[in-house]
Amino acid sequence: MPNKTIYVSDGDLPLYQRAQELAGGNLSSAISSALRRYVNDMEGSREGFDEVVVRVGPSNGKRKVRFTGVQLGEWVNSVGNRVETFRVYRSRTGKFVLYISRSPNYTMVDREGKPAGIRSWLGIGDYITTSISGDTSIEIIDTLEALQERIPPELYELVARVANQPAVEDLDI
Repeated sequence: MPNKTIYVSDGDLPLYQRAQELAGGNLSSAISSALRRYVNDMEGSREGFDEVVVRVGPSNGKRKVRFTGVQLGEWVNSVGNRVETFRVYRSRTGKFVLYISRSPNYTMVDREGKPAGIRSWLGIGDYITTSISGDTSIEIIDTLEALQERIPPELYELVARVANQPAVEDLDI
C-alpha cells in the first residue's frame, strides 16, 4: 500500500486525534471516509444536485435519511383532515426517490359523537379530540414506468416532462 505524508498544523492536531479515536485507531480510514464524502458532495454540487435530508417514519420519529438528488416535482393534496405531500427526486445514479409525507389526522367530536365544528376550535363546550399520527416514507424506484404506479397522475405528468433533463444546463452565452 502506498504511503502518503500529510502535514498537520498544530491547531488541527486535536481534530486528527479525535478522528483517529472515532475510527477505532485507524486514521487512514477516517481520512478516506471523509474524502470520499467530500468528493461525492463536490461532484454532485457541480452537477447541480443538492444534499437532501428528510425525516422518515412516524411524525414524531427521529430517523433521518440523506441522499444527493434534484427535486423533479411536488404534489400536495388534502384527504379528509390530512394533508399528503408527494416529492419526487432524481438521484445522481439516475434512480427516482419518492418521499411521501402524511400529516396527522385530527378529529373533534361532541359528547354524542357528532362533529364538534368551530366550537371545538374556539374551546367552547365539551368535545373529544382524537388523532392518527402522521408518517413519512421514502422509496427508491428504478424506472419512470415503475414510478408512474406509485404517484398521482398529475405529478407523474410533471415528472415525466423533466425527468431526463440535466440538473444544470450550461448556457454558452
